[in-house]
Amino acid sequence: MSVPSSAIVAVVIPCYKVKRHIQSVVASVGPEVHTIYCVDDACPEGSGDFIEANVSDPRVRVLRHAVNQGVGGAVMTGYRQAISDGAAVAVKIDGDGQMDPTLLPQFIAPILRGEADYTKGNRFWDLRQIKQMPLLRRVGNLGLSFMSKASSGYWDLFDPTNGYTAISLPVASHLPMEQISRRYFFETDILFRLNTMRAVVVDIPMDALYGDEESGLKVGKILGEFAFKHARNTFKRIGYSYFLRDLSVASFELVAALALLLLALFFGGWHWWESAQNGVPTPLGTVMIATVAAVSGLQFLLAFVGYDIASVPRRPLTGVLVPRRQA
Repeated sequence: MSVPSSAIVAVVIPCYKVKRHIQSVVASVGPEVHTIYCVDDACPEGSGDFIEANVSDPRVRVLRHAVNQGVGGAVMTGYRQAISDGAAVAVKIDGDGQMDPTLLPQFIAPILRGEADYTKGNRFWDLRQIKQMPLLRRVGNLGLSFMSKASSGYWDLFDPTNGYTAISLPVASHLPMEQISRRYFFETDILFRLNTMRAVVVDIPMDALYGDEESGLKVGKILGEFAFKHARNTFKRIGYSYFLRDLSVASFELVAALALLLLALFFGGWHWWESAQNGVPTPLGTVMIATVAAVSGLQFLLAFVGYDIASVPRRPLTGVLVPRRQA
């Protein structure tokens, strides 16, 4: 799959403890890429100095952080520089060798064809390849994928923590970069931000590659943090999409669902407690009121979810948005 020579394509590589792999990663980046931004995120190994001393590829530019900002901060620095340099598309890959640079054209092509604003890898596309992924990662990704669908609004995507991504830089220039999560929540937080812009996101099938690298993402440490942030983004997205930016039939379905479910919970719960305290059966009419309210609330909630799933953005912003100057 070829990339038009007129398209200025950039690659952003966050560099933090990647000295063992960075040379081979850069060497594997194909000629379709014009500039490779290696962002030394205050690396204790001195990745920036190592790259300048040992990588002769003229496309490589080293950007430096005086203080570690996390993978999200490093990627945002790369995006800003690529926008300033007039690039059309930026691809983010890691420097640890887990992402195959030969797949770059597949990530770039949908954006250049005007079919997508953002593309991301999906390691679950080919079921035969999933066995290569450690069991804990498989289980973690399943849970995170469901939470990400609700918080981002992209119900047709999977593998939300996949860091192999490409973005249209005119679209990236409109992102609130200062508000996007800087650490491991970066990949899923940017999906939430893209949905608020109604950007089109497409999954790209890819295989999982695992070598001698060590992942810094520990499921036990981030599970609670991710659950909280997903819940926060879910409420924010629904507020933006259904009550601030627009008011649709789904807005009323959600209000009705919440009202009925709360009625069932508190009305039914109160009368059940009262009957238990007095040692008498709950009146049949009271039980029916709570039951009908609960069933009706669930029906309205399912109708809202169905509407939300059908509302995944389908019209790309690429080619419509004018790039915004970065500070």
